[in-house]
Amino acid sequence: MSLLEVLDLHARSLELAAGVADTVRPELLELATPCAGWTLRRLLEHVVGQHHGFAAAARGAGPDLALWHDAPLDGDPAGTFRRSAEELTAAFAEASAAGRELWLPEIRADGAFPLRQAVGFHLLDTLVHGWDVAAALGAPSGVAAAVDGDQRLAAVLLSVAELVPAGPQDRAPGRAFRERREPGGGAGPFDRALALLGRDPAWVPPEPPGPPTGRAGRPQP
Repeated sequence: MSLLEVLDLHARSLELAAGVADTVRPELLELATPCAGWTLRRLLEHVVGQHHGFAAAARGAGPDLALWHDAPLDGDPAGTFRRSAEELTAAFAEASAAGRELWLPEIRADGAFPLRQAVGFHLLDTLVHGWDVAAALGAPSGVAAAVDGDQRLAAVLLSVAELVPAGPQDRAPGRAFRERREPGGGAGPFDRALALLGRDPAWVPPEPPGPPTGRAGRPQP
């Protein structure tokens, strides 16, 4: 698949994830997500920070980890997501026109990546984190269905997911992904990709705590 085709699929992925982010209201930002210990706010700040980091790399920045910090949402999660996504799309187009390779210090600091490979990395991040957000909101099926319904997009996602290192040191606590899971019979391409990355396709938000009860088990006022 050509670089231009991968860039087109990446743009589709960003739009799909942005559609999910559009539904995030500020009062929902403390919801739990499939990323252990991360609230929805923390997840979106990470995603926007990645947008900025990849955009800086696409514009020619070197291996500077300071460019990859999480970014504040400024009280507007949906708008912040879309603006950073637009910045990234423009930066990838600039890198394509310049024939530029990208330094991605969060992955390795001793060499740059071909643009096509770097775009593939971010396409995977975009779709998986888009699913994370949707799952936190209790509606993950739309992302999975959209990917499964696009054969080329699903193929690229799976091909990148299969290349993510899966050794014990790569899937240790604190790493981006957990140990691979068995996807189960009948799993579609998106669920198979989630399983390769250690995600549980059946994850659901935890139940909110109920009201305090008295001795008889009745809710207290």
